[in-house]
Amino acid sequence: MIQFSFETPSPESPWWQKTWDSVYRTEPATIDEMSLRYKYFGVRPRLVVDGVAVMSGESHVPLVDLALSLRFALHRLSSGEDAAIGFTESDRVIHLQQEERVIAITSSDSEWRTTVDSEALKASFVTFVREAHSRLIAHCPELACNASIQKLREIA
Repeated sequence: MIQFSFETPSPESPWWQKTWDSVYRTEPATIDEMSLRYKYFGVRPRLVVDGVAVMSGESHVPLVDLALSLRFALHRLSSGEDAAIGFTESDRVIHLQQEERVIAITSSDSEWRTTVDSEALKASFVTFVREAHSRLIAHCPELACNASIQKLREIA
C-alpha cells in the first residue's frame, strides 16, 4: 500500500509567510526554476510504502522541487531505467531500482529497503504531481503562466 501526500504550513506559520505568501512579492509568471526549487512553497511530504516511511513528513521541502524531481523520476521509470529523488536542502537521496515488476526503494541515509508494484508507484507519483500543480495554481493563479509550473501540468 502506498500513501503519498503533502501538508502545507498553516497560514499563520512563519514558514507559510516565508515560502507561500512571498510569491506575491514577485511576478509569479517569471520566477525562474531555481528560485522555485529553493525558495518557495515549503511542504511536509509523506510517502509511506507498506509501512516504511520513505518520506516521514517531518521536514519541509520545496513543493516544486519535489514535484519536478518526481516528474523526472517518473520519466526514467517509465523508460525502464532506475531513478533517484534528491532534495535541495540535504544530501539525502531516495533510490528507485527496477526489479522485474516491482521497484526497490532505498535511501542514502537509512538501512531500510522496501519494494512496491511499479505501476502503483508511478500512479502515486502522477497523482502527487497533479495535486501539487493544482494546489499551486489555486494558491496563485498567475503561476499557470510560469514555464516551470507548466512542466507539472505536462505529466503522464
